Amino acid sequence: MKRPIRVLIAKVGLDGHDRGAKIVATALKNEGMEVIYTGLRQTPEMVVMTAIQEDVDVIGVSILSGAHLTVFSKIMALLKEQQITDILVTGGGIIPENDIITLSKLGVGQIFTPGTPTKTLAIYIADEVAKRRTL
Repeated sequence: MKRPIRVLIAKVGLDGHDRGAKIVATALKNEGMEVIYTGLRQTPEMVVMTAIQEDVDVIGVSILSGAHLTVFSKIMALLKEQQITDILVTGGGIIPENDIITLSKLGVGQIFTPGTPTKTLAIYIADEVAKRRTL
């Protein structure tokens, strides 16, 4: 039996707005994925530790604070330190196009901006996890 996709939804830093993260978490659960929501005010270290402990396929970071370059860079560096290459890191929030390009160069997957249909996220995650599981 195929293991369900496991997704960690994280809110990192002082960003206290989690409505979007909760909507995404619910939508992904409705698509049959197992979702772990970290709650507010997590550190990149806490996110990576939780991802390892929960054996997730995906880390999704919701960020509206403007600290996206710092947060994603730290998460990617921590995963690299742990030699973890099979977890998809993606996310969403208010992130400028130029910064999305920078994040992509760091190895971050697609970034979803406000207004993206949740079905689009679910399809992207399912497709990316399927690719990674066949490697």
